[in-house]
Amino acid sequence: MHVHIFWDAQSPAGLQMPVSRKISAILGVPTTVSENHVRMMGYVTERQQIDAPALLDSIQTYKHRHGIEEPVLLVVHQDLFKQGCSFVFGLARESVGAAVVSTARLGNEYYGLSGSDDDLMDRIVKEGAHEIGHLLGLGHCENRECVMFRPNTLDELDRKKKQLCSACYEQMAAHLSSE
Repeated sequence: MHVHIFWDAQSPAGLQMPVSRKISAILGVPTTVSENHVRMMGYVTERQQIDAPALLDSIQTYKHRHGIEEPVLLVVHQDLFKQGCSFVFGLARESVGAAVVSTARLGNEYYGLSGSDDDLMDRIVKEGAHEIGHLLGLGHCENRECVMFRPNTLDELDRKKKQLCSACYEQMAAHLSSE
C-alpha cells in the first residue's frame, strides 16, 4: 500500500514533505508527494468555490488515464463545497481511491488571525490523514480526539490529535494486513 499526495502549485509551499511524513507516521503507510497534474474541474463562479465531488471526478479520470491504482490525495488552495454544505475542509471517495483537501480555511489568516505555518501544517496533516483514512476503509469516529472524528469547525479540527484512537488503529492494522 502506498499513497500519492499531489500538491497543487497554489497550495502553501514548503510544507509538502513534513505533511507527507506526518501523515505516513499517523496511518502507517508510505506516502510520496509530487506536483499536481490533475485538471482542476468544478469551479463555480457564483460561489467562488470548487465543487469537491466534481474535483474527485477529475482525480478519478487522472488515475484511470495514468494507470494509478493506489490512493491519491490532492491538496488544493481553493475553497471547496459539496451539495448541502457551505464548505468542506476535504472530501474522499473510497470507491475510486480519491480524496481532496483544501487549505483555504485551514490557515489562521482566513479567520483574521496572525498566520502560523505550524498551525497550518498541523491542520493539513489532520485533514489529510482523515481523508486518506477513508480511502483505506475507515469511517467517521465518535472519539473527538481521533483523527477520524468529523470536524464541523476549525476548533473541532484543532482539538483532534494527530493519531488514530485505539479502535481506528486496530481497524487500520487489520485492513493493511489483509492486503
